[in-house]
Amino acid sequence: MDEFQRVCLLDELRPGQGRMVVVGGSPVCLFRIGDDVFALDDRCPHAGASLARGYLEDGVVRCRIHHWGFRIHDGVYVDEDNPRCNARPIPVRVIDGQVAVAMPKPSPDSGT
Repeated sequence: MDEFQRVCLLDELRPGQGRMVVVGGSPVCLFRIGDDVFALDDRCPHAGASLARGYLEDGVVRCRIHHWGFRIHDGVYVDEDNPRCNARPIPVRVIDGQVAVAMPKPSPDSGT
């Protein structure tokens, strides 16, 4: 089971803008739409740029370098059907105004 770590207050997230936090040594980007918060691995799968520094429109974050688009709720690459290009979604929850994320534990056979 993934262990959640508190990273910020909901009120600290600006709607429509990304924010990078570090969880377990890994960068995670957070996005707020209304009272919903979504989290992705902060590294664009294409060139490694920060997705938190990208621009958000209609639930899609676009990397600021090459403009690749990813749905913030599941990380799916929207520009073509290529699952190898998906951004990794990160479990997130909001309880009593506190935002917590969990980095999935690597599986024993993943080699990481």
